[in-house]
Amino acid sequence: MGAQESNGQERGTARRALLGAAVLGAGGAVLGLPGAARADERHGGGGYRSLPRPTVIGHRGASGCRPEHTFGSYQLALDLGADVVEAGDLVPTKDGHLVCRHEPEIGGTTDVSAHPEFAARKTTKTLDGVATTGWFTEDFTLAELKTLRAVERIPANRPHNTLYNGRWEIPTFEEVLRWQDEQTRKRGKQVWIYPETKHPTYFRKLGLGLEERVARLLRKYGKDKKDSPVILQSFEPSSIERLDKLVGNPLAVLLSAANTRPWDFVEAGDPRTVADLVRPEGLEWIASFAQGIGPTLDLIIPKDAAGNLTQPTTLVADAHRAGLILHPYTMRNENPFLPANFRKGTAADAYGDAFGAFKVYFETGIDGVFSDNADTALLARADFLKG
Repeated sequence: MGAQESNGQERGTARRALLGAAVLGAGGAVLGLPGAARADERHGGGGYRSLPRPTVIGHRGASGCRPEHTFGSYQLALDLGADVVEAGDLVPTKDGHLVCRHEPEIGGTTDVSAHPEFAARKTTKTLDGVATTGWFTEDFTLAELKTLRAVERIPANRPHNTLYNGRWEIPTFEEVLRWQDEQTRKRGKQVWIYPETKHPTYFRKLGLGLEERVARLLRKYGKDKKDSPVILQSFEPSSIERLDKLVGNPLAVLLSAANTRPWDFVEAGDPRTVADLVRPEGLEWIASFAQGIGPTLDLIIPKDAAGNLTQPTTLVADAHRAGLILHPYTMRNENPFLPANFRKGTAADAYGDAFGAFKVYFETGIDGVFSDNADTALLARADFLKG
């Protein structure tokens, strides 16, 4: 093994110990994490230790209440008490700026279809193997995107959010980093963010590599260190491996359904599936360059054919044994997004028993959760901690 590879592994191990001990704290001994308390003593306070647990992460802000990935959504997530805000699914513009959108296709999250000057930009592209029709950020300059306004992505489930359509523009990642500093000063406590690199292999092929742009901005604002209040995530492990070489931030690999393959694996001919990655040997591999995983909730507790929760898997214990933290996604309050046994009625925009679902997931030992409704998540956490 070369010196660079060895040094990279040592850095990854040190960050993993730091983050694992920080999130789990004294609970590391209970969970059987070897050396968690010792790592905590070595590194002192700060960093992830400043966050409550289970950590409540505002998914795309407070997207249950405002159109996602807007400063209205991010601001409300903080006001509701989220510990961390997922400020940024990062996609590039034609002129290389990073902006915050759920996907590069923006037909469903902006009013672009109402702009006749952009009608000719509508096109069909193959995005990670899927033919997708719409308007794409990489076909717009930042100045053009700034003429658009955000709209609610799932109005059938969140008709109340449509009240706020057109109120906010598309934020850039640089604006988010400035907003983070501003909010930290105003609130007198550190604001944390959790950006994601979206479709990095797709964009690298277009000459719009994401990781270098992310690293450049983090360095510019002094947020590229192991204790910086920015956690980076991606569904493509190679993106996280690349970031591990560029920045010191804590890193997390997102994991979709068990039978799927990360798109970078598909492109590289790697036959492994997510099912392989959640086995102990797969988790050990992830732990060589990342400090956490973001699995879909179904990997924590699968559902049966009727959509009811079954029994938890061993993923939480296996990940903790590898020194990884788990921040699964996504808890939402509306019926269609809840396990069938926690739904109330059949209305697509009605709330089910989200508190009951939170309790079951928290009992598995997860270290945090992405939620569209931070206020609900915080109340559920308070109930859980009271026992």
